[in-house]
Amino acid sequence: MEALGQFVPLILIFAIMWFLLIRPQQKKLKEHKAMVQALRRGDQVVTQGGLIGKVSKVKDEDEIEVEIAQGVKVRVVKSTVAQVLSKTEPAES
Repeated sequence: MEALGQFVPLILIFAIMWFLLIRPQQKKLKEHKAMVQALRRGDQVVTQGGLIGKVSKVKDEDEIEVEIAQGVKVRVVKSTVAQVLSKTEPAES
């Protein structure tokens, strides 16, 4: 019975760490993944490197082409997109 009493504080510390650190990080990661999956042509984005541009082409599963100035296009890995500034409306079909 004493052994169980010694582990209660450790269990409480782990539970507190879970709710304050691990769980919010998992939620943020899930939101970022959903944002990246929803990228489409015309969206204005900011990369983790600080580049601001407009998505000109979604190349494949993990790469997009971003126009950072008129006629200047760069290839960017989707996961490096930090923020979507403005979304385009989906085309009606």
